[in-house]
Formats: sequence, structure tokens, C-alpha cells
Amino acid sequence: MKMHLTGAAAALLLFAGVGAVAAQDVIIQPEQETVIRQYVKKQPLASVKVPGVELNIGTALPDTVELHEVPDVKYRYVVIDNRTVLVDPSTRKIIKVYD
Repeated sequence: MKMHLTGAAAALLLFAGVGAVAAQDVIIQPEQETVIRQYVKKQPLASVKVPGVELNIGTALPDTVELHEVPDVKYRYVVIDNRTVLVDPSTRKIIKVYD
């Protein structure tokens, strides 16, 4: 019985970890992608430098970085090192980096 319980606990932890990773994945619908790309192109921002921050999905941006609204989309954007970065404003985490 003890061995069975340990296996079940390990399986539960494994599935919990998979759920946490899946929760970080953000799916941007094609319509939203079009709106974002068009808006960002029409509303260019000056590029800013953020020392010590790598432009990777999941990286949280410091509060000192000003995020800019995209109408009709819940995400915000900023241009860092000449790359447009889409950010979840509730977590300030990068969800997409445009080249």
C-alpha cells in the first residue's frame, strides 16, 4: 500500500507541474495578432534599454518599464533593444518577442 501511495503522489506532482507550465503558455488568436502587428507598426515607440533583462518569454519586466496599450487587446507592448515585446500587464511577463 505504501508503494502505491508514493507512486500516486509522484504522479500528482508530475501532473501539477505540467499544469503550471501549460498555464504560462499564452495563445494569441490570429485576429489579435493582426490587430497587434498593425497597431504597433502605426504607433512606433522609441526603443528603451533595460539592463540585466533578457528578452525571453516568461521574463518579468521591472515596474520602471512603461507598458503601452494596444486597443481591444488585453496585452501591452514596449520596444526594448529595437525589438517589440508583448507583455501580460497583470504579471509584467513577456509573452511574445517580435523581430
